[in-house]
Amino acid sequence: MDTLLDLLNSRPLVNGEEQDALGAPATGRRWAREHGGEGSLAELALLRQARNVLQDVVRGESSPTALSPLLEGVHQIPEITSDGLQWTVRTPPHARLAVEAVLAWAATEQQLPGRLRPCANVECQLFLLDRSRANRARWCSMAVCGNREKARRHYERTR
Repeated sequence: MDTLLDLLNSRPLVNGEEQDALGAPATGRRWAREHGGEGSLAELALLRQARNVLQDVVRGESSPTALSPLLEGVHQIPEITSDGLQWTVRTPPHARLAVEAVLAWAATEQQLPGRLRPCANVECQLFLLDRSRANRARWCSMAVCGNREKARRHYERTR
């Protein structure tokens, strides 16, 4: 799930400017390697595509079926081990990280439905995974986005 959130949040706004961790080859390669990838140009292109589609799906702008092209050529192979049944994912090497992100999204939707969502701050492009008991988290960061929103509401009330 960490890789999924890191991928979704790899294009944040910093001081009003978008910073794309996958944009330039050098920074993209670093991001991919930090997450267990190889950093090839093909891998980066697929990661950018996966990020864009996953963001649209999480925002509700696209149907989950939009993820289908990312899973072409992917197979899950069952293996019986001493620990029980284990599934091994077989995918082209450059597609592994993108496929893992899609599978993490599917697992999150199954285990924690509705808890992966965009930040409620309209000026923020980040996503959060709500782990609260009440399922009422709205901000990617209470210290940043939550505080800004509360300050904005306070300013509007006192104006």
